[in-house]
Amino acid sequence: MNIFDKYARNYDLWYEEPFGKSAFKLELDCINKISNYTNKSIFSYKSLELGVGSARFAQDLKITYGIDTSIELLKLAKKRRVLGILGKAENLPFKNSSFDLVLIVVSICFFENPELALKQVWRILKEDGNLVIGLILSESLWAKFYKEKAKKGHPIYSNARFYSYSEINSMLIKNNFKIEKIYSTLFENPQDQKPIENLAIKEGFYKEGGFFCIISKKSHK
Repeated sequence: MNIFDKYARNYDLWYEEPFGKSAFKLELDCINKISNYTNKSIFSYKSLELGVGSARFAQDLKITYGIDTSIELLKLAKKRRVLGILGKAENLPFKNSSFDLVLIVVSICFFENPELALKQVWRILKEDGNLVIGLILSESLWAKFYKEKAKKGHPIYSNARFYSYSEINSMLIKNNFKIEKIYSTLFENPQDQKPIENLAIKEGFYKEGGFFCIISKKSHK
């Protein structure tokens, strides 16, 4: 059974908890910041979220399409008026050059083969299309915090793999993407109970952060 099917309801309710609610807002602010660095929202075009889950981000960012491996999470996405498709990031059921933007929030650490997923993203993006990735990087204390949870048997984090900034950058370059901008946020000691107090979002890569937003552009092979 897909682990996200089993824990779909708990996964979605995390966003209603004190820490989850504040983390979601801060991460959303970070994504919006990277979206608007060109003075216009790139999410206003035809866009897709990989690993859309219950569509919390897709709903707020007005992303119409989503894909996920969990049918139970897609049922929740449907209630948020996101057109969810059951499928894998490594085998996207879309025609070449179909989208202006692809969003991946955290889910890259659950992909079976992130490089193959990036190849698929390149294929379905239009010329000069954008890829936005929001994730926890392995240099961060937050990655270590979640790895400890995994060691204790946490059902979700036990399936996660955290990548370094260098690894992500290498994967993007190898698959013909060029990083345009990166922002760092979540500059607090790791915990998952209290609302976040430090709401700073800084341009650039700071390993002291806990959440990172990267925008890259499709380049030519």
